[in-house]
Amino acid sequence: MAICFERGDNMLKGKSAVITGGVRGIGRAVAEEFCRQGADVLLCYRSNEDAAIKTAEDLKKYGTRVELIKGDVADPSHGEAAAKMAAELFGKIDILVNNAGITKDKLVMKMSASDFDEVIQANLSGSFYFIRAVAPFMIKQRSGRIINISSISGIRGNAGQVNYSASKAGIIGMTLSAAKELGKRGITVNAVAPGFIETDMTDILTDNQKKSMSEVISLGRAGKPSDVANAVAFLAADQASYITGQVLGVDGGMAI
Repeated sequence: MAICFERGDNMLKGKSAVITGGVRGIGRAVAEEFCRQGADVLLCYRSNEDAAIKTAEDLKKYGTRVELIKGDVADPSHGEAAAKMAAELFGKIDILVNNAGITKDKLVMKMSASDFDEVIQANLSGSFYFIRAVAPFMIKQRSGRIINISSISGIRGNAGQVNYSASKAGIIGMTLSAAKELGKRGITVNAVAPGFIETDMTDILTDNQKKSMSEVISLGRAGKPSDVANAVAFLAADQASYITGQVLGVDGGMAI
C-alpha cells in the first residue's frame, strides 16, 4: 500500500529545532513549515526585533512552542548560547537548520578584505559554530538532523559574488565532512542549495534582471521560500533517516 506524506501530516511532531536567520525569507518559511508539521522551534536572529516578535506571534497559531534568541552567528558564543537555550527549553535538540547569511556583492577587483571576511564569517564560520554547539547534544541522544543552506552560487559560482560563492561552496564541503564524522552517532548532515528564490535579497533586482534569471531556469520561474522549506522539512523528518552527505538542489533546473 502506498503511503503519501503531505504537508500537515505532523512529520515533525514532538521534534525541536534551532533555525538561524529564522525570522524572514527562507528561514521564516522553514520555521513556519516546521511549526505546521508539529515542531517546537528556537528562532535565531541578529536584528529587526519587531519582525522577530511578529514572526513568533504569527507562528504560535500552529500550537507549538516558538522562542527567540538574538545574536550574531559570526560570534562563536551565540551558537553555544542558542544550543544551551534550546536544550533547556525543549529538553533536546533534534534539528539544526543553518540558514543565516549575508551578501556583500562586488566585482573581485573592488571587493575589500572586510567585504570578503564578513561574508565568510557570517555564512561559513557561523554555520560551523552552530554545528559545533549542537553536536554534543545530538551525540548524547544518538540522533539528530543538520541541514545547511548552501546555494547554487556555491556550486556554479556567480560573477560579483566571490565571497558569497566561496562561503556557500565551503558549506558544501563542511556538510560532507560532518556527515562522515557524525553518521555513526545517528546524525544526518545534508545541504540544500536554492537557486533563484523570491526573497528580500532578490527584491532589489530590476524586472529585467529577474526576467533574465528566469530565462535560464528550466521551469521558467523563480522559486518561493516555501519550495525550499518543503525540502528542508523532508530532510529533517524520520522519512529521511537514510539520507546523509547530500546536496539537494532546489533551483527549478537552473543548475542543469
